[in-house]
Amino acid sequence: MWGMKLLVALALVVALLAGGADAATTNAGSTGDTVTVQGTGTVTAVPDQAEFDFTVQTKGATAAAALSRNATDTKAVIAAVEGAGVTAANIQTTQVSLNAVMSNDGTSIVGYTAFDSIAVTKLAIAKAGSVVDAAVGAGANGVSGPSLSLSSQDALYDNALKAAVAQAKTKAQALADAAGRTLGGVVSIVEGGGQTPLPFAVGAAPKDSTPIQPGTEDVQATVTVTYVLG
Repeated sequence: MWGMKLLVALALVVALLAGGADAATTNAGSTGDTVTVQGTGTVTAVPDQAEFDFTVQTKGATAAAALSRNATDTKAVIAAVEGAGVTAANIQTTQVSLNAVMSNDGTSIVGYTAFDSIAVTKLAIAKAGSVVDAAVGAGANGVSGPSLSLSSQDALYDNALKAAVAQAKTKAQALADAAGRTLGGVVSIVEGGGQTPLPFAVGAAPKDSTPIQPGTEDVQATVTVTYVLG
């Protein structure tokens, strides 16, 4: 009787151990192997916006005279820029300064120099040359720019992301095929990317205005994707 009970108990222990081993194997197998690849997507577009900084600098015998004359000249530049089609919302004063002018021996003040800087933003490329000419014609004696940009940057980046994910899947499928495996679902996607300008020009500026060539810009997105391998 006791021998029979002992055999039954041993059989139960063996069954439980076998079940535990099977469960461990299943859990480990459910994780599966993975493959991680990187994809890059690029969308090329022509910049349609420009930004310029215009400066106005004048001299005067006194600080008040220099500031007054510079204010008059700066207002004339702003009016000219607006007359060339730039809205007031896209014209911003970025700096106002006043400096003493010293004599050659540095012992006395012989005058003052006033300086204003104006940023013109979201300027349509087609108008950029004429706006520069208008500003300089009205009294701007310094020009800096252009800084070119894309008004549809976000939409272009979304398209680049889609292309990056598609390239990543193509790479992963090739690796899975080469290894004799099947490509499963996505485990994770990590985003990263940037924008790179290309130095070649397209189009032409309007006749008789300062030429502004937009060239092209590559909007680029990069993703790292991990897939399950079957």
